[in-house]
Amino acid sequence: MSADAFPESIRPHASPPSVSEVRRATGIGAIAILLWSTAALLTSLSSAMPPLQLVAVTFGLAFLTGSTIAAVRGRSVLGAMRQPLPVWLVGVGGLFGYHACLFLAFHLAPTSAVEVNLLNYLWPLCIVLFSALLPGERLKPGHVAGALCGLAGTALIVSGRGGGLHLDGGNLAAYGAALAAALIWGAYSVLSRRFGSVPTEAVSGFCLVTALLGLTGHLLFEEATVWPQEMLGWFALLALGIGPDGLAFFVWDHGMKRGDIRALGVLSYAVPPASTLLLILFGQASGGWTVWAACALIAGGAVMASWDMIRGK
Repeated sequence: MSADAFPESIRPHASPPSVSEVRRATGIGAIAILLWSTAALLTSLSSAMPPLQLVAVTFGLAFLTGSTIAAVRGRSVLGAMRQPLPVWLVGVGGLFGYHACLFLAFHLAPTSAVEVNLLNYLWPLCIVLFSALLPGERLKPGHVAGALCGLAGTALIVSGRGGGLHLDGGNLAAYGAALAAALIWGAYSVLSRRFGSVPTEAVSGFCLVTALLGLTGHLLFEEATVWPQEMLGWFALLALGIGPDGLAFFVWDHGMKRGDIRALGVLSYAVPPASTLLLILFGQASGGWTVWAACALIAGGAVMASWDMIRGK
């Protein structure tokens, strides 16, 4: 599909930014990697809250965070929200779909945080595979080998014995939700690259609609409203909405549109082991050789699938 197939307002940038701008944008985008490393821990600490309520609260905070940043920078959020329907479908569909599935997975399996976390972090591999299917691209042996490697890591998660990973037939729905989250985020990331001229402030609008959808779903389908009972739970909720489910989306959007996508893609492979380590350090999961083997297989598969990008080819 060529750029001409897109409306003028959502075509990718015609002229690339300067080298200094690329480096600065890449550094800004890398902030999202650090923030997302804390997402699994914070979500696990907030898992007692119904998933759609958690979507509503965290994305309400994300909207406030984005609006505050825009106001400080003198930007108009309302003006940025005037976008064509395809932009809204991708933005809201990606943010709401991904987080509804992810929060549901943690809610359904609060004692399987490591398994859910690693399955969710198949998304770097999904991005590589989906990118290879774009017009003008094709699947290469490295892509297939990387996919098989990531699949092996996934199989280890759901069939591991001992060492911190345990098969639990009652958690299959949670595993499925985590896999769905990975697929949705991979698709969202690839599709959002097509909208290079859409201002980052538009993400605030996506967050607002996502929060409203979460609130509506919570009121219609979830029986109880649950709030944290301890200070740690409130801190985790606020940190989640402001950080990995707030600021991270804005800096990632800026980095993906104006930074070095290859570098950001490679850096994202560090999120699974980093987030898993935080879960273990804070007592939210147990470690073991199968945990780190699955981490290595999933991250290694993503690196293998993107080896051409890493080598600059």
